[in-house]
Amino acid sequence: MLVYMTKLDVFKSMGGRKTLIEINKIFYDKVYAHPWLKQYFQAIPQQHIEDQQIDFMQKVLGGKNVYVGKTPPATHHHMFISDELFDVRKKLLIEAFEESNADINLVDKWLVIDESFRRLITNKSPVECKPRFKTDPILNFSKPFS
Repeated sequence: MLVYMTKLDVFKSMGGRKTLIEINKIFYDKVYAHPWLKQYFQAIPQQHIEDQQIDFMQKVLGGKNVYVGKTPPATHHHMFISDELFDVRKKLLIEAFEESNADINLVDKWLVIDESFRRLITNKSPVECKPRFKTDPILNFSKPFS
């Protein structure tokens, strides 16, 4: 007998919202402690970012859509994000998956989604970035010495 699973069923089978909360807590604890990445989040409360990411990932992974934020390109256009910086972030995300013992199907889907945004939010130069408002600076932080 063939059993049809809805997107919501698949989302729940991968751990659902509870798992997203756990992964994002671990991940953003790492981001806010990282000497390079944390600079991009100085003015934003961690819980706000976690909540936004949980809602966004729930939506794109097949859960109930409760996300009300901007698209990733619109959210990041004022930040100079190089491929190197994107990779540093991705490494921390993978560590969060491992530490939370995330379902491999969830990890695979999440990483495909994450990677699909690389070309939309990374830049080769800060001049490619656009300020949110005329008075806002482009966020561009040098990699700290290791």
